Amino acid sequence: MLKFGLLLSLIAVAFAEPTIYFKDYFDEGDWTTRWINSESKSDFGKFELTAGKFFNDAEKDKGLQTSQDARFYAASASFESFSNKGKTLVVQFSVKHEQNIDCGGGYVKLFPGTLESKKMTGDSEYNIMFGPDICGPGTKKVHVIFQYKGKNLLIKKDIRCKDDEATHVYTLVVKPDNTYEVLIDNTVAQSGSLEDDWDFLPAKEIKDPKASKPEDWDDREKIPDPTDVKPEDWEKPEHIADPDAKQPEDWDDEMDGEWEAPMIDNPEYKGEWEPKQIDNPDYSGKWVHPMIANPEYEADDELYAYSDFGVIGLDLWQVKSGTIFDNFLITDDVAHAKSECEEILSTTVKGEKKMKDAHDEEERKKREEEEKASAAEEVDEDEDAEDEDATEEEDPTEAADAEDAAEDETETESTGKDEL
Repeated sequence: MLKFGLLLSLIAVAFAEPTIYFKDYFDEGDWTTRWINSESKSDFGKFELTAGKFFNDAEKDKGLQTSQDARFYAASASFESFSNKGKTLVVQFSVKHEQNIDCGGGYVKLFPGTLESKKMTGDSEYNIMFGPDICGPGTKKVHVIFQYKGKNLLIKKDIRCKDDEATHVYTLVVKPDNTYEVLIDNTVAQSGSLEDDWDFLPAKEIKDPKASKPEDWDDREKIPDPTDVKPEDWEKPEHIADPDAKQPEDWDDEMDGEWEAPMIDNPEYKGEWEPKQIDNPDYSGKWVHPMIANPEYEADDELYAYSDFGVIGLDLWQVKSGTIFDNFLITDDVAHAKSECEEILSTTVKGEKKMKDAHDEEERKKREEEEKASAAEEVDEDEDAEDEDATEEEDPTEAADAEDAAEDETETESTGKDEL
């Protein structure tokens, strides 16, 4: 009976519905009632709801798009507050830099439920910041920033983001065992330990401040051979007078001074003599500073945990607008998030690529037709020019006939006069 009860429990866990803390795919209702623009500044950029230039479904693929260049953007949506203590946290959303972004953020921030959306600023305290950030060729990374005891901690590893114009899905998984994963399009881009990859805690060990290298410690692995002696013929000048140089014939000692041969490198010069090196018989090895437990280190098994998540926000700057944010999901179920991501990749991403490829092919054909038309027009113009040149050139035969006719006419007139 006990085994049967355990089996039922396992089945119940396996088929338990995922907890969805927040989900917004912009496929129902008025988004402006859910996403509140900050009023802390009067010149924030405006978000527009659109599927963009390329999509699979014009309605289902709509998301929030930045619409004004060189602007800060600040909008957020609230949900019922929760704590991830003892639970897995999954944050997932899609980003499409349709404008071929050159500099701008594509990340989200998770705030405590105490945030007032209309008062949100870039300085508002958040729990987690996650997502891509691009600025020129030097910055193309995925931010993962945790707030811990009042400090914003950046990940110490590099995670490269996507920089093309397609839709990509970014997923952050934070687990109760203080480990994490970052996925892009359902592929793990980075993973590890929170304690190792962020500076949450001071070092476990530090150098013993009371320890120092003993005065008689010899860490020279090699030493000069005390028995080695410099050869008697070692000393040679570095430069010598050129033996092949000759005084110019027109050299005048009175006018030019006493002639001296130019100096050249001495081929027999051996440099400064140094005794050869031998193994140091007193070598003590490399001295290693003793380490001790850091008295300031205190283990924290709940680095991952936050007592209050209640708002998700877009707080970012973009030089060139056009980024579309969509498919926001916050859950405790990794498998569910992966399934949702796979659906996005197989529909939205696949469909928009098909549409873009078709558009690019049409543009290619159009360019080819224009190039052909332009080439044909150039040929016609060249032929017309040749015809004009041919017309303007005088036919030698016709010119001769014209001259003969003129001469005949002259003779006829002369004859007529003579007869008169």
